[in-house]
Amino acid sequence: MSVERITLDANILIYAIDKDASDKQEQAIELIEKCARTYDCVLTSQALAEFYFAATRKGKVLTTQAKQQVADWQLLFPTILPSIRTVNHAMNAVEEHSLSFWDAMLWSVANENAVSRLYSEDFQSGRVLKGVGFINPFL
Repeated sequence: MSVERITLDANILIYAIDKDASDKQEQAIELIEKCARTYDCVLTSQALAEFYFAATRKGKVLTTQAKQQVADWQLLFPTILPSIRTVNHAMNAVEEHSLSFWDAMLWSVANENAVSRLYSEDFQSGRVLKGVGFINPFL
């Protein structure tokens, strides 16, 4: 039996370090720990970059801490990368599925890497788009 492949959006990663979001922080940490134990979890380069930008811009952590957290997650989970095909796929998804461009990029790289579940606050929870299901873990 194969293990289901999943990925996490940047908002899940940010909540994991956000002490001001107590309930969501606890849920995000539990989800990340479960991913490490149970699933074939991959992270997109986009989610890691968005995490670093948001965490340092909002002053949640120092740049050195954010950089170390990204490095830690890269050791824990493989990182999947977009290609030019991903960009083209995402542009089509903007028109065909009414996604914002960056959400379409996240979905597209997940789709191209056989991800079946994408955990995020930014998509309609329960929606499935070409084999990728969206789950809001905070509902």
